[in-house]
Parts: sequence; C-alpha cells; structure tokens
Amino acid sequence: MDGLTIAGIFLGVGAVIFGNFLEGGHIGSLLNGPALVIVIGGTLGAVMLQTPPAVFVYALKMLRWVLFMPSIDPGEEIKKLVGWSTLARREGLLGLENFIPNEVDLFSRKGLQLLVDGNEPEVIRDTLELELGVKQQRDLTAAKVFEAMGGYSPTIGIIGAVMGLIHVMQNLSDPAKLGSGIATAFVATIYGVGLANLLFIPVANKLKARASARHRARELVLEGVIAIAEGENPRNIELKLTGFLDG
Repeated sequence: MDGLTIAGIFLGVGAVIFGNFLEGGHIGSLLNGPALVIVIGGTLGAVMLQTPPAVFVYALKMLRWVLFMPSIDPGEEIKKLVGWSTLARREGLLGLENFIPNEVDLFSRKGLQLLVDGNEPEVIRDTLELELGVKQQRDLTAAKVFEAMGGYSPTIGIIGAVMGLIHVMQNLSDPAKLGSGIATAFVATIYGVGLANLLFIPVANKLKARASARHRARELVLEGVIAIAEGENPRNIELKLTGFLDG
C-alpha cells in the first residue's frame, strides 16, 4: 500500500477542514447533499458520455493502482533474465520452455515463448514493441478518464452554484429558504474545485506515473529477451539492464 498517497489525501482534505475551523466555521457547513449529487453525478455523466465503455471499465479497474501498484521489482526482473540467459547458454533456448507455464507476467511469458520458438531477434523486438506500445497507450488513456473528471468537476460545481442562486432568487420572499440555497451555491463550487484539485487530477497523474513505471519494467524485459536471443554473455546482459534501475 502506498502510504504517501494516503497521507496526501488526509493532508489535503484535512487542511481544508481545519482551515474552515480556524475561520470559525464547522464541518456541517461543508456538508450539502444536493451539491454533492450535482457535482458527482454531473461529472460522472459527462465522463461516461465521452468515454468508450471498455476504457471506462478499465479505468475503474486501474484505480486500485493509486494504492496498490502491481508488483514490479526491476532488480528481481534482472536476476530472472540473467538466470534465463545462463540456462539458455548452457542448454539452448529450448531449455527455457519449462519456465513458460510458471511465468506470471503475460508480457514476459510471451517473450519466453518467442525465444523458445526460435524467432529472430528482429521479429521478437517488433512483436514485443507492438504489444508494449498498445499496453502503454491503454494505460494512459484510462488515466485520462480521471484527468477529464478533474476538468469537468469545477464547471459542474459552477452549474450547482448557479442552480443554488436561482433557488435563492425564487425564494427572496421566504427568508427561511435563503440559507439552504446559498449554501448549495457555495458548497457546490467548493466540491467541484476541491474534487478536481485534491482527488481527480492527482489520481490521474499518479496513474500516469504508475503506467510509466510499468512501461519501463516491460522495456527492461524486452531488452533482456532480445539480448538472450542474440546470445549475449549473461554478465553483459546484467550490466546493460542495470541502466533501468532508478538512481
């Protein structure tokens, strides 16, 4: 679990609530059901309208990456690839066949299968690069769903504010109804801007960073598989792949 993400959520939301308290307000003043329905419902509706169903569903599945990133350890990947290289030099590429059923990562499994089938390095590179590009584009497209939410929610908040003011104008003769209308107007704006800047846009950027990290890990696997296909020395492969390690 990503502790920094949780801390960021609590700090961001907590700062708003605590700031409101310092100004003499109370948490109840920030709670407004109609405003929440307008902003959340309007934002989701707009995003669902512009997004293909498959992309929207994948974006919801990808949301868990904010807290639980798919386990990718570049160091372990390098050890695994060096082990494959050593075995391939000793027993030939067919010696890697037994690793295919046990390989959890589908991208690595595909690379292994291409090796065992005896494909040329150029064919392996073209095949894996194509899949790599498609997967990266899919991840980035899904992340942009939340980026779109961050773009729509402030505007939907303004719509909620206008609706609240319309309600106020219609009830100027009834002072008892003025308070709820004004509250909906201002709270809807807070919800729209707050959700965009404290949740939707940060989530989109976090998912883009996760997608980039997964892309680099797959690039590492790709280069390792190509090096094995070209018959490079395991030690040289290890030295080459360490370039993918962070700092």
